[in-house]
Amino acid sequence: MTAILQLDYQIFEWINSGLSNGFLDMIMPWWRSKYTWIPFYAILAGFLLYKYREKGFYLILAVALTIGISDTMSSKVIKKSVKRLRPCKTEMVKSTAKMLVNCGSGYSFTSSHATNHFALAFFLICTLGRRFRNLNLPLALWASSIAFGQVYVGAHFPLDVVVGGLLGAMIGWLIANWYQRITKIRITEFSSS
Repeated sequence: MTAILQLDYQIFEWINSGLSNGFLDMIMPWWRSKYTWIPFYAILAGFLLYKYREKGFYLILAVALTIGISDTMSSKVIKKSVKRLRPCKTEMVKSTAKMLVNCGSGYSFTSSHATNHFALAFFLICTLGRRFRNLNLPLALWASSIAFGQVYVGAHFPLDVVVGGLLGAMIGWLIANWYQRITKIRITEFSSS
């Protein structure tokens, strides 16, 4: 475990300091902010309601359930069980970490940003992405870039976002599969391969 954590610290320093540049310093704090994406969520919800009416509403409820479960698992269950300190509070890296955002008061493992964005991305890939396949790669890259941003700004270690991303992807996939089985609420064109 010590070797894994040492590698995690090294990768953190490479991303947080080694890749540092003015452009990413300006973009990443904004890019990884949950508030940045409110217009995207509003447009997505509006599209689903306009095009699919009542069934669009049920899909939005399934998205809310996905995020609720992913956030609870990351923030309330795993973080409070593992209690890993954030980089800014970890003796090995806090003196060299480049903090571009507030340190945060909570624990680090797993990254809730990564968990929630991967849960949303994979839920949408497994539903909306069956009909609109050209969205799948952009959704996966979007979630990955937000997870990367969490390390870049100094908020999380790489292991926090990798495990958070895997957890979120699994939750998104599971909820999407559950949603697809309920014929009364699912959008049929999202169910066919």
